[in-house]
Amino acid sequence: MTTEEIGTLTGQAAPPVRDWPALDLEGTDFDPVLAELMREGPLTRIRLPYGDGWAWLATRHEDVRAITNDPRFSRTEVARRQVTRLAPHFKPRPGSLAFADQPDHKRLRGPVAGVFTQGAMKRLRPRAQEILDGMVDGVVRDGPPADLVERVLEPFPIVVVSEVMGVPAADRERVHAWTRQIISTSGGADAADRAKNGLYGWITEAVRARAHGIGDDVYTLLGGAVAQGGISEEEAVGLAGPLQIGGEAVTHNCGQMLFLMLTRPELMDRMRDRPEARDTVLDELLRYIPHRSTVGLARIALEDVELHGVRIAAGEPVYVSYLAANRDPDVFPDPDRIDPDRAPNPHLSFGNGPHYCTGAVLGRLLTELLINTLLDRLPGLRLTVPADEVAWRRKTMIRGPQTLPVSW
Repeated sequence: MTTEEIGTLTGQAAPPVRDWPALDLEGTDFDPVLAELMREGPLTRIRLPYGDGWAWLATRHEDVRAITNDPRFSRTEVARRQVTRLAPHFKPRPGSLAFADQPDHKRLRGPVAGVFTQGAMKRLRPRAQEILDGMVDGVVRDGPPADLVERVLEPFPIVVVSEVMGVPAADRERVHAWTRQIISTSGGADAADRAKNGLYGWITEAVRARAHGIGDDVYTLLGGAVAQGGISEEEAVGLAGPLQIGGEAVTHNCGQMLFLMLTRPELMDRMRDRPEARDTVLDELLRYIPHRSTVGLARIALEDVELHGVRIAAGEPVYVSYLAANRDPDVFPDPDRIDPDRAPNPHLSFGNGPHYCTGAVLGRLLTELLINTLLDRLPGLRLTVPADEVAWRRKTMIRGPQTLPVSW
C-alpha cells in the first residue's frame, strides 16, 4: 500500500514532495533547503535532481540513529532500484560494502578491519607525520604566499591513503584523478562512468596481482582474502573503491575548518592559545561544517514502519541527513553557533550504525595532523584574499574550498 493510500484510509494527508536541488553554496553556509525541511518536521518527502520518484527524509538526531541501526531499512535493496538521488549516474558495484546488509556487511568488512583500528593508526601516525612535515617543509622553504589546498590539503591525504591502500607512487596521480571525478556531479554520466571504469579496473588488477603477496596494505589483504575464498573478487573490488575515495573527504573537511579559523579570529586564537584542548574544537568543527551536498545513499523499507505517526510503507526509500542531525537543537543547544567547549558532542559526522565510516579513525588522524601541524608551523597564518573571493568547489558531492591562498 502506498503512502497516499494509507493517508486516505487514516484521514492524514501525506506531506508534499519538495524538490531539493544541489545548490552550489558559497563558504560554509548551511543549505537553506535542508534548513526548511528541518523546520517542516522530523519526516518530509524530497525529490533530488536525478533518479526516479521521491524519498522520505529524516532529519532529527534520534531518528537518524534509529533508522541507521534498524535492519528493516535495507541498503542492499537500493542497489536494485533507481531511487531519487544526487548523483547523475548510479551504477553500484556488485558486492560493495556500501550496499551490504548484515550479515554480509560484517563478512565483507572483516579482511580490512584490522587496518583501520586505533592501534593501527597509532603505528601509522609517525609515518603520516613524516610525510606531512616534508610537505610543510617545502611550503616554508618556498615562503608565502601559498595555496594550502594545492600544496598540503590535497596531496597529504592522497599519499597517506595510497600507502595504506597499497597504491604505487607512479599510479597515485591517475587514481586521484578518477576519485576526484567520481565525487563530482559535473561531466555527466559519461565522465562518471569512465572514472569508475578506470578506478575499478585498476583495483581489479591490483587485487589479482597480490593474491599471494606479503604485506599489510589493503590491496594485499584483499588479494589474500579472495585467494582463501573469504570474499569474491567482485566483493573485494567493491569494498576497496570507497576506501580509496575516502581521502577526498579529509581534503575538503580540513579546507572548511581552516577557512573558518582564518575568517573567525576568535576561533584561531582559541586554537593557538589552548593547543591541549584542540580535540574538543575539532569535534565541534566536524559537527558544524556542511560536509556534503544534500544526502548520501538511501535505504529501502523492507516492511511498513511507523515513525512519528507516519507510516513508511514497505518498498519506500528513506534518506537520513547527518548534517541535519548535527544541528538538532534537542541535542545541540544553539546548534548554528560554533561552541569550542561543547560537551558532550555526539555528532554523527562519520555516520552511524553498521555503515559507520570504515576509515573514520584514519580520517580523524589525518585531520588532527593537518590542522595541528599547519597552525604550529605557520604562525600568523592568514588569507591573502578577502573571504568572499575564496573559490569553492562547484557541482560536487563533497563541499570545500577549491583554493585556500594564505600568507604567514
